Amino acid sequence: MADPPATGAGRPSADPRRQAHGGTRPAVDAPGRRAGGTRWRAAAIAPRIAAGAAAGSIVAGAVAVTVAVVAGPGPGLTGYVSEAGVTDSAYAPAYRIGVFALAAGVLLLAAALPPVLRLAASLLAAGSVFALISGAVACSAGCPLPPYEQATPADLVHGGASIAAVGAVVLAMLTTALTRDAPRALRRLAAVAAGIALPLSAATAVALLAVGRGGLLALLERFLLLVCALWGTATAATLARRSGS
Repeated sequence: MADPPATGAGRPSADPRRQAHGGTRPAVDAPGRRAGGTRWRAAAIAPRIAAGAAAGSIVAGAVAVTVAVVAGPGPGLTGYVSEAGVTDSAYAPAYRIGVFALAAGVLLLAAALPPVLRLAASLLAAGSVFALISGAVACSAGCPLPPYEQATPADLVHGGASIAAVGAVVLAMLTTALTRDAPRALRRLAAVAAGIALPLSAATAVALLAVGRGGLLALLERFLLLVCALWGTATAATLARRSGS
């Protein structure tokens, strides 16, 4: 009796790519896998780069502004921080560079925040624009503000933009702290910062309206700016570590 024909005799060999995928789906070409992996890695690295750059910009900007305030010809601890940027000051360029660096850092921080913090990111982006306006428009000597001093239009634009920039950052803190789906580390940082910044903001507003220029208002302003800078730096550093983990 003749032997039965061998199974599969005369048939073409199975496609090894189909065997590798269970014989049901074609394999994805290696170039496609590489392209997808590259896009994924770029999307994962971008927030880390933005966060690191934000931290560096905020620190550099804060240092530049501090040098301009301390070394400049302003009234020291009884005047506004913005007086370091008056046009006839030798340290005005350092002050403006510092403000622009802070604005860039705030914008980079907005870009580094996770999607769940979209509202906080929008507030930070708005704060960055206001900071740019504040740095671009210099106030007159003494940076007078109402209601106890006569202000020029440039003083009002500069002062209003500065107040709006700080207010936007403080609101971003509060929004981050109240967003339940935000990372716990970011919420904790924002809650601590907002718990300090909100009373300081209220006290600064009261001092501006009830007392005006003086040591009290200058001290409150400096503390509030310090809290904003520390929160931005700490949040950016936290985001850089999380993105890299």
